[in-house]
Amino acid sequence: MKNQINRREFLSKTTMASISISIIPSTAMGKVLGYKAPSDKLNLAFVGLGPKGINNARDCASENILALCDVDITKVKSLSEKYPSAKQYSDWRKMYNELSKSIDAVVVSTPDHSHAIIAAHAITQGKHVYVEKPLTLTVYESRLLTQLASKYKVATQMGNQGASADGVRQICEWIWDNQIGEIREVHTWTNRPTWPQNLLRPIEFAPTPETLDWDCYLGPAPFRPYHPCYTPFNWRAWWDFGTGALGDMACHILDPVFRALKLKYPTWVTASSTKINTETAPHAEMVHLIYPERKKIGKLNLPEVKVTWYDGGFLPERPFELSEGKIMGDPNGGVLFVGSKDKLMCGCYGAKPFLLSGRTPNSPKVMRVAEGHHKDWIRACKESSEHRIPCYSDFEIAGPFNEMVVMGVVAVRLQSLNKWLKWDGENMRFSNINNTDVITTSNGNPSVAQKNVEENAQQAALRFINYNYREGWTLPKV
Repeated sequence: MKNQINRREFLSKTTMASISISIIPSTAMGKVLGYKAPSDKLNLAFVGLGPKGINNARDCASENILALCDVDITKVKSLSEKYPSAKQYSDWRKMYNELSKSIDAVVVSTPDHSHAIIAAHAITQGKHVYVEKPLTLTVYESRLLTQLASKYKVATQMGNQGASADGVRQICEWIWDNQIGEIREVHTWTNRPTWPQNLLRPIEFAPTPETLDWDCYLGPAPFRPYHPCYTPFNWRAWWDFGTGALGDMACHILDPVFRALKLKYPTWVTASSTKINTETAPHAEMVHLIYPERKKIGKLNLPEVKVTWYDGGFLPERPFELSEGKIMGDPNGGVLFVGSKDKLMCGCYGAKPFLLSGRTPNSPKVMRVAEGHHKDWIRACKESSEHRIPCYSDFEIAGPFNEMVVMGVVAVRLQSLNKWLKWDGENMRFSNINNTDVITTSNGNPSVAQKNVEENAQQAALRFINYNYREGWTLPKV
Protein backbone atom coordinates (compact mmCIF):
# COMPACT_ATOMS: atom_id res chain seq x y z
CA MET A 1 0.00 0.00 0.00
CA LYS A 2 3.01 2.33 0.24
CA ASN A 3 2.92 3.30 -3.43
CA GLN A 4 -0.81 4.09 -3.56
CA ILE A 5 -2.43 7.51 -3.36
CA ASN A 6 -5.96 7.76 -2.04
CA ARG A 7 -8.70 10.14 -3.09
CA ARG A 8 -8.04 12.60 -0.28
CA GLU A 9 -4.36 12.81 -1.24
CA PHE A 10 -5.28 13.26 -4.91
CA LEU A 11 -7.12 16.46 -4.05
CA SER A 12 -4.13 17.99 -2.28
CA LYS A 13 -1.03 16.13 -3.48
CA THR A 14 1.86 18.41 -4.47
CA THR A 15 4.36 15.88 -5.77
CA MET A 16 4.07 12.93 -8.12
CA ALA A 17 7.32 11.14 -7.27
CA SER A 18 7.15 7.34 -7.05
CA ILE A 19 3.34 7.03 -7.25
CA SER A 20 1.88 3.93 -8.86
CA ILE A 21 -1.58 3.34 -10.25
CA SER A 22 -4.15 1.90 -7.83
CA ILE A 23 -7.69 0.68 -8.31
CA ILE A 24 -9.32 -0.38 -5.05
CA PRO A 25 -12.55 -2.40 -5.29
CA SER A 26 -15.38 -1.34 -3.05
CA THR A 27 -15.48 -4.74 -1.36
CA ALA A 28 -11.92 -4.32 -0.10
CA MET A 29 -12.64 -0.76 1.00
CA GLY A 30 -15.63 -1.99 2.97
CA LYS A 31 -13.51 -4.31 5.08
CA VAL A 32 -11.13 -1.46 5.93
CA LEU A 33 -13.52 1.47 6.29
CA GLY A 34 -16.66 -0.08 7.68
CA TYR A 35 -19.09 0.01 4.80
CA LYS A 36 -22.65 -0.96 5.49
CA ALA A 37 -23.35 -4.51 4.45
CA PRO A 38 -24.45 -4.79 0.79
CA SER A 39 -27.94 -5.58 2.02
CA ASP A 40 -28.09 -2.23 3.86
CA LYS A 41 -29.11 -0.10 0.94
CA LEU A 42 -29.38 3.68 1.01
CA ASN A 43 -32.84 5.23 0.95
CA LEU A 44 -32.59 7.67 -1.95
CA ALA A 45 -34.89 10.54 -2.92
CA PHE A 46 -34.74 12.00 -6.44
CA VAL A 47 -35.78 15.60 -7.15
CA GLY A 48 -36.07 16.46 -10.83
CA LEU A 49 -37.02 13.69 -13.27
CA GLY A 50 -36.07 14.99 -16.69
CA PRO A 51 -33.64 12.95 -18.83
CA LYS A 52 -30.76 13.62 -16.44
CA GLY A 53 -32.82 12.70 -13.39
CA ILE A 54 -33.95 9.47 -15.07
CA ASN A 55 -30.34 8.57 -15.86
CA ASN A 56 -29.25 9.35 -12.32
CA ALA A 57 -31.95 7.06 -10.95
CA ARG A 58 -30.80 4.31 -13.30
CA ASP A 59 -27.18 4.73 -12.17
CA CYS A 60 -28.22 4.54 -8.50
CA ALA A 61 -30.65 1.64 -8.95
CA SER A 62 -28.50 -0.60 -6.73
CA GLU A 63 -29.99 1.29 -3.77
CA ASN A 64 -33.54 1.67 -2.48
CA ILE A 65 -35.32 4.39 -4.46
CA LEU A 66 -37.57 5.65 -1.72
CA ALA A 67 -39.11 8.75 -3.31
CA LEU A 68 -39.56 10.45 -6.68
CA CYS A 69 -40.27 14.17 -6.94
CA ASP A 70 -40.87 16.50 -9.88
CA VAL A 71 -42.96 19.64 -10.34
CA ASP A 72 -44.54 17.88 -13.33
CA ILE A 73 -46.45 15.00 -11.77
CA THR A 74 -46.67 13.19 -15.14
CA LYS A 75 -42.90 12.63 -14.96
CA VAL A 76 -43.25 11.19 -11.48
CA LYS A 77 -46.00 8.80 -12.53
CA SER A 78 -44.08 7.74 -15.62
CA LEU A 79 -40.93 6.84 -13.70
CA SER A 80 -42.91 5.24 -10.88
CA GLU A 81 -43.79 2.43 -13.28
CA LYS A 82 -40.14 1.42 -13.09
CA TYR A 83 -39.89 2.03 -9.34
CA PRO A 84 -43.40 1.14 -8.10
CA SER A 85 -42.55 1.20 -4.40
CA ALA A 86 -41.27 4.81 -4.53
CA LYS A 87 -43.42 7.48 -2.90
CA GLN A 88 -44.55 10.23 -5.28
CA TYR A 89 -44.25 14.01 -4.77
CA SER A 90 -44.48 17.24 -6.75
CA ASP A 91 -43.02 19.45 -3.96
CA TRP A 92 -39.66 18.55 -2.42
CA ARG A 93 -40.54 20.48 0.76
CA LYS A 94 -43.47 18.17 1.47
CA MET A 95 -41.27 15.17 0.72
CA TYR A 96 -38.65 16.35 3.21
CA ASN A 97 -41.28 16.94 5.87
CA GLU A 98 -42.90 13.55 5.49
CA LEU A 99 -39.77 11.45 4.96
CA SER A 100 -37.18 13.33 7.01
CA LYS A 101 -36.43 10.27 9.15
CA SER A 102 -36.31 7.84 6.23
CA ILE A 103 -34.22 9.58 3.57
CA ASP A 104 -30.47 8.89 3.65
CA ALA A 105 -29.48 10.85 0.56
CA VAL A 106 -30.93 13.13 -2.13
CA VAL A 107 -30.15 13.39 -5.85
CA VAL A 108 -30.94 16.83 -7.31
CA SER A 109 -31.47 17.09 -11.09
CA THR A 110 -33.65 20.21 -11.35
CA PRO A 111 -33.01 23.45 -13.28
CA ASP A 112 -29.97 25.36 -11.99
CA HIS A 113 -31.82 27.97 -9.93
CA SER A 114 -33.23 25.45 -7.45
CA HIS A 115 -30.11 23.32 -6.93
CA ALA A 116 -28.86 25.27 -3.93
CA ILE A 117 -32.07 25.51 -1.95
CA ILE A 118 -32.98 21.82 -2.38
CA ALA A 119 -29.45 20.65 -1.56
CA ALA A 120 -28.90 23.05 1.35
CA HIS A 121 -32.03 21.98 3.19
CA ALA A 122 -31.14 18.33 2.65
CA ILE A 123 -27.64 18.88 4.04
CA THR A 124 -28.92 20.63 7.17
CA GLN A 125 -31.07 17.54 7.80
CA GLY A 126 -27.92 15.42 7.62
CA LYS A 127 -28.66 13.98 4.16
CA HIS A 128 -25.93 13.17 1.67
CA VAL A 129 -26.41 14.95 -1.66
CA TYR A 130 -25.60 14.42 -5.32
CA VAL A 131 -26.26 17.64 -7.25
CA GLU A 132 -26.19 18.00 -11.02
CA LYS A 133 -23.88 20.50 -12.66
CA PRO A 134 -23.63 23.40 -12.42
CA LEU A 135 -23.67 23.05 -8.67
CA THR A 136 -25.51 26.35 -8.24
CA LEU A 137 -26.74 29.44 -10.07
CA THR A 138 -24.57 31.91 -8.13
CA VAL A 139 -21.17 32.32 -6.49
CA TYR A 140 -22.71 32.79 -3.04
CA GLU A 141 -24.75 29.60 -3.31
CA SER A 142 -21.62 27.62 -4.23
CA ARG A 143 -19.76 29.01 -1.23
CA LEU A 144 -22.70 28.20 1.04
CA LEU A 145 -23.01 24.57 -0.09
CA THR A 146 -19.26 24.12 0.39
CA GLN A 147 -19.49 25.40 3.95
CA LEU A 148 -22.65 23.47 4.81
CA ALA A 149 -21.20 20.20 3.51
CA SER A 150 -18.13 20.72 5.68
CA LYS A 151 -20.19 21.59 8.76
CA TYR A 152 -22.61 18.67 8.53
CA LYS A 153 -19.98 16.17 7.29
CA VAL A 154 -22.15 14.62 4.60
CA ALA A 155 -20.98 12.86 1.44
CA THR A 156 -21.33 15.11 -1.61
CA GLN A 157 -20.82 14.88 -5.35
CA MET A 158 -21.42 17.28 -8.24
CA GLY A 159 -22.73 15.61 -11.38
CA ASN A 160 -19.75 16.25 -13.65
CA GLN A 161 -19.08 12.60 -14.34
CA GLY A 162 -15.89 13.26 -16.28
CA ALA A 163 -14.24 14.03 -12.94
CA SER A 164 -14.21 10.28 -12.27
CA ALA A 165 -12.89 9.31 -15.70
CA ASP A 166 -9.32 8.33 -16.51
CA GLY A 167 -8.69 11.27 -18.85
CA VAL A 168 -8.76 13.87 -16.05
CA ARG A 169 -6.38 11.69 -14.03
CA GLN A 170 -3.96 11.37 -16.95
CA ILE A 171 -3.91 15.11 -17.55
CA CYS A 172 -3.02 15.71 -13.90
CA GLU A 173 -0.27 13.08 -14.10
CA TRP A 174 1.39 14.65 -17.12
CA ILE A 175 1.14 18.23 -15.89
CA TRP A 176 2.28 17.45 -12.33
CA ASP A 177 5.18 15.45 -13.77
CA ASN A 178 6.29 18.63 -15.59
CA GLN A 179 5.82 17.04 -19.01
CA ILE A 180 4.62 20.25 -20.70
CA GLY A 181 6.38 22.77 -18.45
CA GLU A 182 5.01 25.96 -16.95
CA ILE A 183 1.49 26.82 -18.09
CA ARG A 184 0.52 30.47 -18.46
CA GLU A 185 -2.27 30.08 -21.00
CA VAL A 186 -5.26 27.71 -21.30
CA HIS A 187 -8.07 27.73 -23.87
CA THR A 188 -11.40 25.88 -23.39
CA TRP A 189 -14.43 25.66 -25.67
CA THR A 190 -17.77 23.95 -26.33
CA ASN A 191 -20.20 23.50 -29.21
CA ARG A 192 -23.08 24.66 -26.96
CA PRO A 193 -25.62 26.19 -26.88
CA THR A 194 -27.85 23.78 -28.75
CA TRP A 195 -30.98 25.60 -27.56
CA PRO A 196 -32.25 29.12 -28.42
CA GLN A 197 -30.63 32.07 -26.62
CA ASN A 198 -30.76 35.89 -26.78
CA LEU A 199 -34.53 35.70 -26.30
CA LEU A 200 -36.94 38.33 -25.04
CA ARG A 201 -39.58 37.60 -22.42
CA PRO A 202 -42.87 36.57 -24.06
CA ILE A 203 -45.79 38.95 -23.65
CA GLU A 204 -48.56 36.50 -24.59
CA PHE A 205 -50.14 34.36 -21.90
CA ALA A 206 -50.43 30.60 -21.86
CA PRO A 207 -52.46 28.39 -19.52
CA THR A 208 -50.39 26.47 -16.97
CA PRO A 209 -50.71 22.72 -17.50
CA GLU A 210 -52.80 21.11 -14.79
CA THR A 211 -50.04 18.62 -14.08
CA LEU A 212 -47.38 21.33 -13.46
CA ASP A 213 -46.79 23.01 -10.08
CA TRP A 214 -45.56 26.31 -11.55
CA ASP A 215 -45.03 27.99 -8.18
CA CYS A 216 -42.74 25.17 -7.08
CA TYR A 217 -40.97 25.25 -10.44
CA LEU A 218 -40.18 28.95 -9.94
CA GLY A 219 -39.04 28.25 -6.40
CA PRO A 220 -36.70 31.08 -5.29
CA ALA A 221 -36.78 32.82 -8.71
CA PRO A 222 -38.84 36.01 -9.21
CA PHE A 223 -42.43 35.35 -10.22
CA ARG A 224 -43.32 35.34 -13.90
CA PRO A 225 -46.34 33.84 -15.67
CA TYR A 226 -45.96 30.38 -17.13
CA HIS A 227 -44.98 30.03 -20.76
CA PRO A 228 -43.92 26.84 -22.60
CA CYS A 229 -40.70 28.55 -23.77
CA TYR A 230 -39.24 28.00 -20.28
CA THR A 231 -39.82 24.32 -19.75
CA PRO A 232 -39.08 21.46 -19.98
CA PHE A 233 -35.63 22.12 -21.58
CA ASN A 234 -34.99 25.66 -22.80
CA TRP A 235 -34.75 27.05 -19.27
CA ARG A 236 -30.96 26.92 -19.65
CA ALA A 237 -31.02 30.15 -21.66
CA TRP A 238 -32.95 32.22 -19.10
CA TRP A 239 -30.86 33.97 -16.44
CA ASP A 240 -33.51 33.42 -13.75
CA PHE A 241 -33.34 29.65 -14.26
CA GLY A 242 -30.06 28.73 -15.93
CA THR A 243 -26.49 29.67 -16.73
CA GLY A 244 -26.35 29.24 -20.49
CA ALA A 245 -23.64 27.24 -22.21
CA LEU A 246 -21.17 28.04 -19.43
CA GLY A 247 -23.16 26.27 -16.74
CA ASP A 248 -24.15 23.42 -19.02
CA MET A 249 -20.69 22.44 -20.19
CA ALA A 250 -17.92 24.28 -18.31
CA CYS A 251 -18.23 21.94 -15.30
CA HIS A 252 -17.31 19.12 -17.70
CA ILE A 253 -14.68 20.90 -19.77
CA LEU A 254 -12.88 23.09 -17.23
CA ASP A 255 -12.57 20.35 -14.60
CA PRO A 256 -9.06 19.16 -15.58
CA VAL A 257 -7.93 22.79 -15.75
CA PHE A 258 -9.13 23.60 -12.24
CA ARG A 259 -7.67 20.38 -10.81
CA ALA A 260 -4.37 20.10 -12.60
CA LEU A 261 -3.44 23.77 -12.12
CA LYS A 262 -4.58 23.89 -8.47
CA LEU A 263 -6.83 26.89 -9.05
CA LYS A 264 -9.10 28.56 -6.52
CA TYR A 265 -10.24 32.18 -6.90
CA PRO A 266 -9.40 34.30 -9.96
CA THR A 267 -7.97 37.76 -9.42
CA TRP A 268 -9.24 39.30 -12.65
CA VAL A 269 -12.13 38.50 -14.99
CA THR A 270 -13.64 40.00 -18.13
CA ALA A 271 -15.93 38.88 -20.96
CA SER A 272 -17.26 39.74 -24.40
CA SER A 273 -20.15 38.34 -26.37
CA THR A 274 -22.69 38.79 -29.08
CA LYS A 275 -25.68 41.00 -28.25
CA ILE A 276 -26.94 40.70 -24.67
CA ASN A 277 -30.22 41.48 -22.94
CA THR A 278 -31.56 41.32 -19.39
CA GLU A 279 -33.37 38.00 -19.85
CA THR A 280 -31.20 35.38 -21.50
CA ALA A 281 -27.64 34.39 -22.28
CA PRO A 282 -26.15 35.62 -25.56
CA HIS A 283 -25.69 33.47 -28.65
CA ALA A 284 -21.92 33.28 -28.14
CA GLU A 285 -19.43 34.50 -25.55
CA MET A 286 -15.79 34.58 -24.46
CA VAL A 287 -14.73 34.74 -20.82
CA HIS A 288 -11.20 35.45 -19.59
CA LEU A 289 -10.05 34.65 -16.05
CA ILE A 290 -6.61 35.35 -14.59
CA TYR A 291 -5.38 33.31 -11.64
CA PRO A 292 -2.42 34.26 -9.45
CA GLU A 293 0.76 32.28 -8.95
CA ARG A 294 0.23 29.13 -6.84
CA LYS A 295 2.50 26.89 -4.75
CA LYS A 296 4.88 24.68 -6.72
CA ILE A 297 4.15 20.99 -7.32
CA GLY A 298 7.52 19.31 -6.91
CA LYS A 299 9.75 21.03 -9.47
CA LEU A 300 6.80 22.44 -11.43
CA ASN A 301 6.16 26.16 -11.07
CA LEU A 302 2.53 27.31 -11.21
CA PRO A 303 2.82 30.88 -12.47
CA GLU A 304 -0.01 33.34 -13.12
CA VAL A 305 -2.26 31.79 -15.75
CA LYS A 306 -4.96 33.12 -18.07
CA VAL A 307 -7.88 30.78 -18.74
CA THR A 308 -10.19 31.59 -21.67
CA TRP A 309 -13.61 30.09 -22.34
CA TYR A 310 -15.36 30.11 -25.76
CA ASP A 311 -18.88 29.03 -26.73
CA GLY A 312 -21.52 29.58 -29.40
CA GLY A 313 -19.08 28.99 -32.26
CA PHE A 314 -16.15 31.01 -30.92
CA LEU A 315 -12.91 29.00 -30.90
CA PRO A 316 -9.28 29.65 -29.98
CA GLU A 317 -6.64 29.94 -32.67
CA ARG A 318 -5.82 26.54 -34.09
CA PRO A 319 -2.35 25.42 -32.91
CA PHE A 320 0.03 24.98 -35.82
CA GLU A 321 1.28 21.67 -34.34
CA LEU A 322 -2.16 20.04 -34.73
CA SER A 323 -2.15 17.71 -37.71
CA GLU A 324 -4.12 18.76 -40.76
CA GLY A 325 -7.73 17.58 -40.79
CA LYS A 326 -7.81 16.72 -37.06
CA ILE A 327 -10.54 18.55 -35.15
CA MET A 328 -9.71 20.47 -32.00
CA GLY A 329 -10.82 18.48 -28.95
CA ASP A 330 -13.95 16.54 -29.87
CA PRO A 331 -17.41 17.50 -31.21
CA ASN A 332 -18.55 18.63 -27.74
CA GLY A 333 -15.55 20.82 -26.97
CA GLY A 334 -12.06 20.65 -25.55
CA VAL A 335 -9.09 22.11 -23.73
CA LEU A 336 -5.69 23.34 -24.90
CA PHE A 337 -2.95 23.74 -22.27
CA VAL A 338 -0.08 25.86 -23.60
CA GLY A 339 3.10 24.91 -21.74
CA SER A 340 6.66 26.16 -21.97
CA LYS A 341 7.83 22.72 -23.18
CA ASP A 342 4.80 21.27 -24.99
CA LYS A 343 1.06 21.64 -25.54
CA LEU A 344 -1.65 19.30 -24.25
CA MET A 345 -5.10 18.90 -25.81
CA CYS A 346 -8.12 16.86 -24.76
CA GLY A 347 -11.81 16.59 -25.54
CA CYS A 348 -14.84 17.16 -23.35
CA TYR A 349 -14.66 15.45 -19.91
CA GLY A 350 -10.85 15.46 -20.26
CA ALA A 351 -11.23 12.63 -22.78
CA LYS A 352 -8.34 11.26 -24.86
CA PRO A 353 -5.59 13.70 -23.86
CA PHE A 354 -2.50 13.90 -26.05
CA LEU A 355 0.61 16.03 -26.41
CA LEU A 356 0.89 17.98 -29.64
CA SER A 357 4.55 16.98 -29.92
CA GLY A 358 3.41 13.38 -30.37
CA ARG A 359 5.19 12.11 -27.24
CA THR A 360 3.43 9.74 -24.82
CA PRO A 361 4.74 10.41 -21.30
CA ASN A 362 5.28 7.61 -18.81
CA SER A 363 4.37 9.60 -15.72
CA PRO A 364 3.60 8.37 -12.20
CA LYS A 365 -0.03 7.36 -11.83
CA VAL A 366 -2.74 8.58 -9.50
CA MET A 367 -5.67 6.56 -8.19
CA ARG A 368 -8.42 5.74 -10.65
CA VAL A 369 -12.13 5.54 -9.77
CA ALA A 370 -13.09 1.89 -10.08
CA GLU A 371 -16.76 2.33 -9.24
CA GLY A 372 -17.84 5.16 -11.53
CA HIS A 373 -19.16 8.59 -10.56
CA HIS A 374 -22.47 7.54 -8.97
CA LYS A 375 -21.17 4.44 -7.22
CA ASP A 376 -18.25 6.43 -5.87
CA TRP A 377 -20.77 8.74 -4.20
CA ILE A 378 -22.82 5.81 -2.90
CA ARG A 379 -19.62 4.36 -1.48
CA ALA A 380 -18.88 7.64 0.31
CA CYS A 381 -22.43 7.83 1.69
CA LYS A 382 -21.95 4.47 3.37
CA GLU A 383 -18.67 5.36 5.04
CA SER A 384 -18.51 7.07 8.40
CA SER A 385 -17.51 10.74 8.29
CA GLU A 386 -14.36 9.95 10.30
CA HIS A 387 -13.06 7.48 7.72
CA ARG A 388 -14.74 8.73 4.56
CA ILE A 389 -12.60 9.16 1.47
CA PRO A 390 -14.11 12.13 -0.42
CA CYS A 391 -15.60 11.69 -3.87
CA TYR A 392 -13.61 13.21 -6.71
CA SER A 393 -16.20 15.96 -7.12
CA ASP A 394 -16.87 16.41 -3.40
CA PHE A 395 -18.08 19.95 -2.65
CA GLU A 396 -14.69 20.77 -1.11
CA ILE A 397 -13.42 20.99 -4.68
CA ALA A 398 -16.68 21.24 -6.65
CA GLY A 399 -17.82 24.31 -4.71
CA PRO A 400 -14.79 26.52 -5.51
CA PHE A 401 -14.71 25.06 -9.03
CA ASN A 402 -18.34 26.00 -9.61
CA GLU A 403 -17.55 29.53 -8.41
CA MET A 404 -15.13 29.70 -11.35
CA VAL A 405 -17.89 28.68 -13.75
CA VAL A 406 -20.63 31.03 -12.54
CA MET A 407 -18.10 33.86 -12.20
CA GLY A 408 -18.00 33.70 -15.99
CA VAL A 409 -21.75 34.35 -16.07
CA VAL A 410 -21.27 37.43 -13.86
CA ALA A 411 -18.53 38.72 -16.18
CA VAL A 412 -20.77 38.32 -19.23
CA ARG A 413 -23.59 40.24 -17.54
CA LEU A 414 -21.20 43.05 -16.51
CA GLN A 415 -19.33 43.27 -19.80
CA SER A 416 -20.67 46.72 -20.73
CA LEU A 417 -18.34 48.16 -18.06
CA ASN A 418 -15.60 47.57 -20.64
CA LYS A 419 -12.87 46.74 -18.16
CA TRP A 420 -11.18 43.90 -16.33
CA LEU A 421 -12.93 43.31 -13.01
CA LYS A 422 -10.76 42.74 -9.94
CA TRP A 423 -12.20 39.90 -7.87
CA ASP A 424 -11.79 39.63 -4.10
CA GLY A 425 -12.54 35.92 -3.80
CA GLU A 426 -12.45 35.63 -0.02
CA ASN A 427 -15.07 38.37 0.38
CA MET A 428 -17.01 37.61 -2.85
CA ARG A 429 -16.90 41.16 -4.23
CA PHE A 430 -15.37 43.20 -7.04
CA SER A 431 -12.98 45.77 -5.62
CA ASN A 432 -12.80 48.05 -8.67
CA ILE A 433 -16.50 48.69 -9.40
CA ASN A 434 -17.23 52.30 -8.45
CA ASN A 435 -20.39 54.15 -7.42
CA THR A 436 -20.48 55.88 -10.79
CA ASP A 437 -20.23 52.67 -12.84
CA VAL A 438 -23.36 51.57 -14.70
CA ILE A 439 -24.06 48.56 -16.87
CA THR A 440 -26.14 48.88 -20.02
CA THR A 441 -28.12 46.13 -21.71
CA SER A 442 -31.11 45.84 -23.99
CA ASN A 443 -34.41 45.69 -22.15
CA GLY A 444 -35.89 42.20 -21.94
CA ASN A 445 -39.44 43.49 -22.40
CA PRO A 446 -40.52 43.20 -26.05
CA SER A 447 -42.81 46.22 -25.73
CA VAL A 448 -39.76 48.43 -25.18
CA ALA A 449 -37.20 46.23 -26.87
CA GLN A 450 -35.49 49.13 -28.65
CA LYS A 451 -34.66 50.86 -25.36
CA ASN A 452 -31.59 50.29 -23.24
CA VAL A 453 -31.54 49.69 -19.50
CA GLU A 454 -28.95 51.36 -17.31
CA GLU A 455 -28.34 49.91 -13.85
CA ASN A 456 -25.96 50.71 -11.02
CA ALA A 457 -23.08 48.30 -11.50
CA GLN A 458 -22.41 47.74 -7.80
CA GLN A 459 -26.01 46.76 -7.14
CA ALA A 460 -26.14 44.57 -10.24
CA ALA A 461 -22.89 42.81 -9.32
CA LEU A 462 -24.19 42.02 -5.83
CA ARG A 463 -27.42 40.66 -7.32
CA PHE A 464 -25.58 38.49 -9.84
CA ILE A 465 -23.31 37.11 -7.10
CA ASN A 466 -26.15 36.49 -4.62
CA TYR A 467 -29.65 37.16 -5.88
CA ASN A 468 -32.58 37.83 -3.56
CA TYR A 469 -34.87 34.83 -3.15
CA ARG A 470 -38.59 35.19 -3.72
CA GLU A 471 -40.65 35.66 -0.57
CA GLY A 472 -41.33 32.35 1.11
CA TRP A 473 -38.15 30.72 -0.19
CA THR A 474 -35.01 30.91 1.97
CA LEU A 475 -31.59 29.34 2.18
CA PRO A 476 -30.36 28.02 5.52
CA LYS A 477 -27.31 29.69 7.05
CA VAL A 478 -24.06 28.07 8.11
